[in-house]
Amino acid sequence: MNRDTSTDAVRVNARKTDAFDIFNFKHYIGPNPYLETGALVFDFAVTNNTEARPLEDYVAIISDRYPHLGEETYDSHAQLFARTTSEVGKLDMGLHLHHWSVKPNENFVTIAVQSLHARTTRSVVYCVWDWFEAITQHENFRLEDQIKTIQEIFRKSAYGGPTVYALWRTAYQNGIPTFYLWDEGLVQYGYGKKQVRGIATTFDCDSHLDSDFTTRKDDCKAFLATLGFPVPKGDIVYTLEEARAAAREIGYPVAVKPVVGHKGIGVTADVQSAEEMKYAFSRAVNAIPKDQPIQIIVEKSISGTDFRLLCVNGRFVAATERRPASIVGDGHSTIAELIERENRKPARIDTPTSPLGKIQCDEAMEMYLEEQELSLDSVIESDRIVYLRKVANLSAGGLSIDKTSDVHPDNIILAQDIAQHFHLTCLGIDVIAGDLAKSWKNGDFGIIEINAAPGIYMHLKPAVGESVDVPSHILETFFASEKDARLPIITFNKISVQELQEIIDDVLIRHPEWTIGAVCREGVFVNRSEKNLNKDYNSNVQNLLRNPKLDLLIAEYREDVLEKEGMFYHGSDIIVLDNPTETEMMLARGISDDSTLVIKEGDNISIRAKGLLEQYKLGAAEPFLRVYLKEIPKVA
Repeated sequence: MNRDTSTDAVRVNARKTDAFDIFNFKHYIGPNPYLETGALVFDFAVTNNTEARPLEDYVAIISDRYPHLGEETYDSHAQLFARTTSEVGKLDMGLHLHHWSVKPNENFVTIAVQSLHARTTRSVVYCVWDWFEAITQHENFRLEDQIKTIQEIFRKSAYGGPTVYALWRTAYQNGIPTFYLWDEGLVQYGYGKKQVRGIATTFDCDSHLDSDFTTRKDDCKAFLATLGFPVPKGDIVYTLEEARAAAREIGYPVAVKPVVGHKGIGVTADVQSAEEMKYAFSRAVNAIPKDQPIQIIVEKSISGTDFRLLCVNGRFVAATERRPASIVGDGHSTIAELIERENRKPARIDTPTSPLGKIQCDEAMEMYLEEQELSLDSVIESDRIVYLRKVANLSAGGLSIDKTSDVHPDNIILAQDIAQHFHLTCLGIDVIAGDLAKSWKNGDFGIIEINAAPGIYMHLKPAVGESVDVPSHILETFFASEKDARLPIITFNKISVQELQEIIDDVLIRHPEWTIGAVCREGVFVNRSEKNLNKDYNSNVQNLLRNPKLDLLIAEYREDVLEKEGMFYHGSDIIVLDNPTETEMMLARGISDDSTLVIKEGDNISIRAKGLLEQYKLGAAEPFLRVYLKEIPKVA
């Protein structure tokens, strides 16, 4: 969590020729005084160095790139800057970053933009700043190049993997609390005892034994054969000579892959000769971890089309056809030129949310071209399609086509029969078939391998066909609704250790089996046991919410913490405010009809619950504790 926290001192960044300045960066990972989401907050000012151009000049140029921004109105350069930053922050990837705010001050404006990754959003802010300054100086600005660079920053972040991001975005849209566990390298969905941890499509509830079993391709193959499913004939070999001998016995063409492996690493399909076997064997060996023995599978290649069948929680949810990267000739361009042209297409921007990756040129591609008596310098006649690989590797530029609605019922049953033998949330089954609309029982169908932790973006955003919302299928496995991911949370703006302990005792009388986490500025407690108080306040909150036994959270958020760190979580069941400051009133922001809000101002008490408002005065010497303690049984 500390990696998302800015440590910059207050400073002024403008150059002598700049019309604008940005400074005082601060990153919040959750709700804060400016937005209800994680945000990058900074100050924006107009300098006296260079006179800014009229606002409409900036709008005209920016709306040339983002036409819909030209349809909106702006009161100031600061407001346009904030809106532009929010739009550029989507990085042409459709990132779910839509919220922004502008707060005027005496000599500057404070801007907040929704943020997931601090470094990415900061880079976006500097990019927009440079763009505004280029407009001021009547200079051209290569925004596309800047966005490409920032896309790479995001892609390398903890959030940038396509599967991780897709699940994160879906969780956000469905109200499922989600945060990254930096020390574990995992994502946590849900709080306390409701939580699920994982990375990509692997989760802590999955069987590690079953996951390991899927990497032992020889054993998996034997297992599938016992179920009566079609698997290609093959053998395990240990040397190149044995591989060539096995291929002669099986009959070319063959497929070659390491026994231990996943995600198609080291796999070569359609090996046609002893010479090709040399390259394929070497590729398979290089994919084997150094601590593993050399064991290579040589098996019969099956002719047909490459498909991925995806099961979630033992149920079939999606099917995708995967085609190798290809180019179409025009009669005068070389293959290298056609690849370069294809890679410039917008659909191949090669980001975590793009349906097509860049076509990769490597030794495997050149060898396959050579088999076709071609090279990168060959000129291809008009309309001729040339496939560049034997394997439909999407990360190397392959094409994904949704086939979910075309799958024969027998093939759905096959996929589910396989998946239900594994304690795995997600299972990918790779098959070669002539047509998925025909039953596997009719032949022309072979199971190549099964994969734990399969990628899902090919189904969510195929290059051709309808999207299948796989992330929702996955998250619904754990959480039928937002409430299934949350615990009761009671939030105070100020509370003493003694009052915390009284609340804990009161709850434990009713729920003696519960584990209650509580934090205030003076201490951290799990039930009555005091724990270490971290100087980073939100680390204390996170440590409680990641406790897999936690039933209830009680947390204090005072003004200084809200200004410095913001909140870790969003949404409380009971909010208790004791003479709150303006900043502390953010704790009541966006309160739902199911929540209870208790506010004390002097001796005046107001209680809002289920749409009803109650007001009265505290009695003489009546403690405030007595007021809110009677509200707690509503949730605990």
